[in-house]
Amino acid sequence: MKKFKRLFLRYLLTAIAALVLFSLLIVVPFRWLNPPFTMVMADRWLSTENEHFYLRHDWLDWSSIPKGAALAVVTSEDQRFPLHQGFDFDAIMTAIKQSGHGQGLRGASTISQQVAKNMYLWTGRSWLRKGLEVWFTLLIELTWGKQRILEVYLNIAEWGHGVFGLEAASRYHFGKAAAHLTPMQSALLASTLPSPLNYDPARPAVHLQKRAYWNLEQQKKLGGTAWLAPLAD
Repeated sequence: MKKFKRLFLRYLLTAIAALVLFSLLIVVPFRWLNPPFTMVMADRWLSTENEHFYLRHDWLDWSSIPKGAALAVVTSEDQRFPLHQGFDFDAIMTAIKQSGHGQGLRGASTISQQVAKNMYLWTGRSWLRKGLEVWFTLLIELTWGKQRILEVYLNIAEWGHGVFGLEAASRYHFGKAAAHLTPMQSALLASTLPSPLNYDPARPAVHLQKRAYWNLEQQKKLGGTAWLAPLAD
């Protein structure tokens, strides 16, 4: 029995070490390399029944990303992004309280968590996927840095059917490069998250317009693009 326990423990430790090494190999290089695709992109492509499905995806380096649009997305998705270490525990507690009042568990996912699940995991919900999301979020936060995390997010976020990233979203919805987005257009794009398949920022419903105006007001309260200054590596 003791021999069996030692053998089991050895195999278990070997499996854990292999998992850690594999995780590092698929996370650390993207601190410098731009991912050519993500698991969400692959899932959308494989699951579509449209034979003419077209993937729109144009990468923008951090220096080329309009900071007004970046701020709009942070304002919409994760206002404490420059401050937390991957998990917004205040938002998690708020979401749990809301869930207790029948509102459903939502609103606690940070930008870092969204990058982790978009890059490496499958769509859908399960405890296994949530556990892996936590693991990959920790690795990303430890190895990439905030600026890189936001850069990747702005380039892989889904903004419509087959539309990924800020540049592709700007060209698809507004017919212009992201560099030429107006503050309102940036706010409209940001306000479609995290349900981009259900909104059209180019022809916004009243509800979306109200969210965009709220976004613009919140940007002012955060202090404008200076709020992003702590992201610099």
